[in-house]
Amino acid sequence: MAMNRSGVVAAILNRPGTLGPAAGKRSRGVLPLTALRHDSASAAAAAITALDAGEWRGFNMVIVDAKGGYFIRGLAAGQPEMQPLGLGVSMVTAHDPNEMENPRTARHLARFQAVDPSPDDWSPWLEILSDRAGPRAAQINVVPSGGFGTVCASLVSWVGQQHPVWLFADGPPDEAPFRTVDLPASWG
Repeated sequence: MAMNRSGVVAAILNRPGTLGPAAGKRSRGVLPLTALRHDSASAAAAAITALDAGEWRGFNMVIVDAKGGYFIRGLAAGQPEMQPLGLGVSMVTAHDPNEMENPRTARHLARFQAVDPSPDDWSPWLEILSDRAGPRAAQINVVPSGGFGTVCASLVSWVGQQHPVWLFADGPPDEAPFRTVDLPASWG
């Protein structure tokens, strides 16, 4: 995940079966950095969808700013596909947005949607992000095993703010506290 001074946030996720690098494929980590060359989420999404998805293993990408958000699916061939994310809370995992067949989304999306976020109190969302209960496939804070698991967590929001607020846990969020990332006062 990365953010630029214009408030564009870009996050990359693996699609099912695409964990790790592959010979002849570029690192997906370059995609958020490519998106941040743009001053708006819409321009960044347009730039990513113009790329050849065959250069990378499959990926899901979320690009947002204070005006809106986009989900981008790269299927390791052709051009990435884009769809706008609607207003409100969406959940993106290794699967498509809000895909209720995914146990993680089925268990946690309604929990996130039930919380009325407050710019002064993110503790209900941080509690959800820290949850390790339930079967592994439904955990949002996944116990690491076999090279897959939660090693850190972020929450970024513009609720009630002119500029984004970024909270970051430098470790699994049930073990590491969320701290505010100091952003320059000149954002925006």
